[in-house]
Parts: sequence; C-alpha cells; structure tokens
Amino acid sequence: MKSLPNRWVCLYPQDDTATSEAVTLSPDNRGLAYADGFFTTMGVLDGLILWVDYHHQRLISHADALQLDIDCEELLAVLKMYAQQLEQGMLKLVLTRAAQDFRGYGYVPSESGSACEVWLKPTVMRISTAVQLSLPDGNLVPMQPNASAICLSSQIACLPPPLAGLKSLSRLDNVLASGELQRIKAEPLASKFAKSFSEGLLRDMSGHWVEGTMSNVFYQLADEPLSESEPRSSVYEDVDNNPENYLTTGQWYTPSMDQSGVAGVMRQVIIDALSTTEYPVVIRSLSDEDLPRLTRLFFCNALRGIMPMSSLTLLLGDIVDFEFV
Repeated sequence: MKSLPNRWVCLYPQDDTATSEAVTLSPDNRGLAYADGFFTTMGVLDGLILWVDYHHQRLISHADALQLDIDCEELLAVLKMYAQQLEQGMLKLVLTRAAQDFRGYGYVPSESGSACEVWLKPTVMRISTAVQLSLPDGNLVPMQPNASAICLSSQIACLPPPLAGLKSLSRLDNVLASGELQRIKAEPLASKFAKSFSEGLLRDMSGHWVEGTMSNVFYQLADEPLSESEPRSSVYEDVDNNPENYLTTGQWYTPSMDQSGVAGVMRQVIIDALSTTEYPVVIRSLSDEDLPRLTRLFFCNALRGIMPMSSLTLLLGDIVDFEFV
C-alpha cells in the first residue's frame, strides 16, 4: 500500500491527481476570503468510502446550488482511489471557487459554472464499528454508547434558498456553538455529569431547535408531558430487550433543513431506510414546548453513525431523561 500524506493536497488544478504534492493555500483563495465553497467528510472502511452514493449526490447538488463546474464522476473516481490506499480513516474534501479576474465578491457567470480548486486531506483514524445497527434496508450503521446532551444558548443562522441545508464553508455559527459546549465542559465547577456532554442542541434564529454542533438530530414525543413517576422507558420494552428495534419502534421526527442547518448524509440515510416501514420519518419542527415531551433523542453524522442520548439538559437546567438502550 502506498503511504498517504496526512496533509492537504491539491487535486485540482494539477496534472497528476494521484501523485499531487502538498501546496500552499493562497490568501486569495475564495474559500478563505469569502467561504465561497463547500466541504464533505467521508469515512473510509476496508478501502471503501462509507455512504459513497450519498456523498456523490452531495457533490452534484452542492455544485449545482453554488454554480461550480465539477466533474463529479471523475472526482469520485479519484476519491475511491485514495480510499483504497487509506484503507481506514477519513477523507475531508474541500471545494472552492477559483480566483476571479476582478476584485470583490463577484464571479464571472458561466453556463457550466465556475472553475474550482479541489483540496483533499486523507487522515488515518479508527472508524468505530464495535456496535452496528442493522437498518430496515439492510445497511449497517455504527451505534455509539449512550451519552448526554445539553441545549446551548448559541444560535445558527437562517439562510435563504439555495444556501439552507448546504455544507458550505461558512460555519462560524457552529464554531461558536462548539466553543460554548467546550467551555461548559471545561468550567472549573462543572460537575462530572456536565463534563460528559457529548453534543449540544442548537436553535436557529427563528427559535426552533434544529441540529447539533456537528450532527443532525432525530427525536420521538409523548402525546402528553410525562410525570416524574411515569417511566419513560415503559413503552420501549422491545428496545430494551433488542436494540435492533431502536429505529423501528415508534414515530421518529427530524427538523426541516429548509431554512437552517446542514442536510447531513447520515440524516438522509436514516430517512431513506425508514421510508418503507410502518413509521417513515416525519419532518417536523422542534420547539421549546416539545422538549419536556421528548421520549427518545439521538444525534447522527456520517463518521459516528447514530449517537443515542440518555438525557438532555434544558436551558434552565431541567433534565429530560431517556431510560433505554
């Protein structure tokens, strides 16, 4: 196996994408200057890109939305070659609009879209596969151990179409939210419980809870708020006895990405997998009033898979427990 550099390489513009060497990013790069581009992060296992068809679709949809000229099939072939050499780890791909001939934000419109700079960083890392959940369509997805989450005061932007839902390079709201989560965990007086928070739930500027700092969110609701004496797990005995039923017991909801958030790869994998079951995923806003009624909640992304939560700490400090899985 050829050794891959754990550093950024420029796939384009270069003549030989297979042997491209690391190059210096120019301050004129529009991704650096204006966040003019997008990225995707791909897990690699046994030399194969996980959820490759979904990442391929992201390349196509984002290129169309941002008017970028990308040969998605050719680029995907190069990515598969890097995955084979990497064997196990992560490929982070960043695409930015090429430098323009005039100063400012604008770019020269073209029927085929703007030329791109394409950057890739292969990273050797372990992809967790200790526990894998079988989806109804037969695909396997990693399932992480139970963790806890907290509602954050940081908010994410509401964006117009076609920007909403894109994994664009403009992620400052997520940066600040992640910083808030780390500060909570690092506070000198933080409890052991607080230090265990693995994710934070974020609102957008309209006040709806949309996603995590690095993930999408799915949830289930009780018809009425549950009393302290009523066990939340009582309706999920099948789940307790057989975690394979985790996704197929009860109605799952996930917030819309129509005005904020990132329409993640794993989010779509789960929506598609449940689309032909008794309970297809319902796209539904998550409001403050819903939080006390939550009976199950998990976050997900393409690298970590499903991250089930055992509790959610609300803004005023109340804790909603999820006693299952």
